[in-house]
Amino acid sequence: MTSGFRLVRIAGIDIFIDWSLLIIFFLITLGLGGGLFPSLHPNWDPLVVWTTALVAAALFLASVLLHELSHALVGRAKGVEINRITLFIFGGMAHMEHEPNAWRAELWMAIVGPITSLLLGIIFILLGTLAAGTMTLDPDHPEQVLAQLGPTATLLFWLGPVNIILGLFNLVPGFPLDGGRVLRALMWGFTGDLRRATRWASQMGQAFAWLLIITGFAMLFGARVPIFGTGPVNGLWLAFIGWFLNNAALMSYRQLLVREALEDVPVSRVMQNSFVSVDPAMSVSTLVDERLLHSDQRAFPVVENSRFIGLVCLHDIRKMPRDAWPSTRVSDIMTPAASLTQVAPRDDTAEAMQILSQRGFNQLPVVENGQIRGLIRREDILKWLSLYGNQPVSAWK
Repeated sequence: MTSGFRLVRIAGIDIFIDWSLLIIFFLITLGLGGGLFPSLHPNWDPLVVWTTALVAAALFLASVLLHELSHALVGRAKGVEINRITLFIFGGMAHMEHEPNAWRAELWMAIVGPITSLLLGIIFILLGTLAAGTMTLDPDHPEQVLAQLGPTATLLFWLGPVNIILGLFNLVPGFPLDGGRVLRALMWGFTGDLRRATRWASQMGQAFAWLLIITGFAMLFGARVPIFGTGPVNGLWLAFIGWFLNNAALMSYRQLLVREALEDVPVSRVMQNSFVSVDPAMSVSTLVDERLLHSDQRAFPVVENSRFIGLVCLHDIRKMPRDAWPSTRVSDIMTPAASLTQVAPRDDTAEAMQILSQRGFNQLPVVENGQIRGLIRREDILKWLSLYGNQPVSAWK
């Protein structure tokens, strides 16, 4: 997920908002402002209704952010580097630089998210009770009790159960939900085999995903399901969530297999060591005419006095007007070496692959003692996997 924008930085963690989050924000606001709140409070002014709905949607997304922050902070305390959180249509994701190294670290990192959501739910309900004050209760007419609530109490009483549902949903033992990670951690601790634990947890995740898909299609044909209700909109949404979870469960297990296949394989084994470098004083027009058009290379290391000082890519050239190419030097448009993510020849290829995947890069410079040794590209790693991925580790070295 690379689309979106950086919202804020909290405790050294960059919070990114994916554009797809606008969809869920719109749906929550529309559902509350156009349906639930007017039905509970028909006498409310439309401005009050929609303002309360907007605040509710914003606070719900803030609750999701707190859920993910709890994962990130506990993960850091357990030795897992997390520098970024992305909020998107299905919730949030804390981007880990690497998987936890022990099952206990995985367990605590996974369980803290649902606990945070459950605690938030309880806190919101308690605050709602305080905001409601003293009310006359009529068991025969509960709608009259709800109608007595003001905007603040209504907002809090909606946020409370929603966070509790979010916490309980994430506790479902299906990978990659938090409950699935808890299950994987426990099986990992019991068997001592991360791959087997991931496979079992992934299969549980797929089973739960297919249950959601089947339930969603049943709702399309009029079935009524507790909590989720009925109807084509709710049914399609539930089936879509199931489809997403099924793909995520499959992908998580495949990523583990790829990571295991690439562990202990040095970058020097996979990188492209035949490449063309350019001089910083070269004009962009010369770079295009004499280098770019006569090579399938998309990124060119910039070298001065045998030192690697930067990287110039096709993307850098495209940002410039064509008539400025002759008068612009490569050094004017390159990305300096200090701003680049670099790997060393002896680094694991698994680490390089993770950087490429998480940060959306196409290639990484391989640098040693300030000198460029090669470029490692996503397609090089995939080619290596297709040739050696199914062989024993001893055959890769």
